[in-house]
Amino acid sequence: MDQHPATRVVHQPTPTLPNSHPISVPLYQASNFAFDDPDALAEALGAPDCGFVYSRYGNPTTRALEETVAELEGGAAAVATASGMGAVTSALMGVLKTGDHVIAQNCLYGGTFAALSYLHEHFDVEVSYIPGEDPAEVAAAVRPNTKMLYLETIANPVTRVVDLPAFLRAGKEAGLVTVVDNTFATPLLCQPIRHGADVVLHSITKYLGGHSDVTAGILVFADDERYRHGWHHTMEMGAMIDPFASWLTLRGIQTLALRMRQHCANAGRIAELLAAHPAVEKVHYPGLPTHPDHEVARRVLSDFGGVVSFDLAGGRDAGYAFTKGVRLVKLAASLGGVETMALHPASTSHRQLDAAALRSAGIAEGTIRLSVGIEHIDDIWADVSQALS
Repeated sequence: MDQHPATRVVHQPTPTLPNSHPISVPLYQASNFAFDDPDALAEALGAPDCGFVYSRYGNPTTRALEETVAELEGGAAAVATASGMGAVTSALMGVLKTGDHVIAQNCLYGGTFAALSYLHEHFDVEVSYIPGEDPAEVAAAVRPNTKMLYLETIANPVTRVVDLPAFLRAGKEAGLVTVVDNTFATPLLCQPIRHGADVVLHSITKYLGGHSDVTAGILVFADDERYRHGWHHTMEMGAMIDPFASWLTLRGIQTLALRMRQHCANAGRIAELLAAHPAVEKVHYPGLPTHPDHEVARRVLSDFGGVVSFDLAGGRDAGYAFTKGVRLVKLAASLGGVETMALHPASTSHRQLDAAALRSAGIAEGTIRLSVGIEHIDDIWADVSQALS
């Protein structure tokens, strides 16, 4: 029976016992698994679906998480990693080699910029950044050595929304591996594989975990062959998740639909209030009709997400004053938790970008990224408005 995502996040795969089965997924806090059959042990070391041998290769709790997220994304299978950056680097290094070329959006998570810069400096991987506004940009940027198109569903931090069906189609026509970071949207707002993506990744640390208590990532693959290659690479590089982090994430995912509903509702209202505030020059939120990608977002997303960015009139000094002034809102580097969090990207998450790169990414000196939590909207706005003044 085809079920709604809000139902599937609650009902996760659990082991079958002789006469019953557990309601929740058990925590298998085991690093090693013993075998009675030496042939079965040897087989389990060579493939991800031949039993559990060692938790770097696979773990029952982690497998439940991987199956849950793969089903939500409409993928064949998934590999969970020890961090969001573990997922990013595994996606990149599992495909690219020395001399290859990547096409990427010019507005990305700062850690992804750093990873691409590292690959360029140490492995001569070339990177071309495109605005992500017209799918013709892909064909114009393709070279003979181009291997990958890398996109974000909702871009970090200024919430640009790429036309995924059009861009992924352009990537396929060019013969590229298409990778989409779906962290801001979650599988509840968008499933990029259904639009043609080869690989979808998440920083579990954000909305999937949802409670600021787990560091993890996950890669979802559109087909089994790509999954097996991704599993082997991630396992050999040692980027696999710890089973306790998998268990915490499974607990978090069960309330994902409820949390995302409140995140989106609160973020939409905060965006409207910010747009009317005299200290704010510009609000970046795809749910606003003034957002450049509003119409695209209405087609690609089922809701507009929980992140609002805004540019303060006073530039960097105003951004610093705002982050000093918040009380309820947490000044923190991450996002996606139940609590509202603020960040000044130019001095923190995107500090490695020079002034030209910041402008290219749409980040102003006074841009604030607000990850809107699930608190009462009146309390969130009371703190934001007092910090603005």
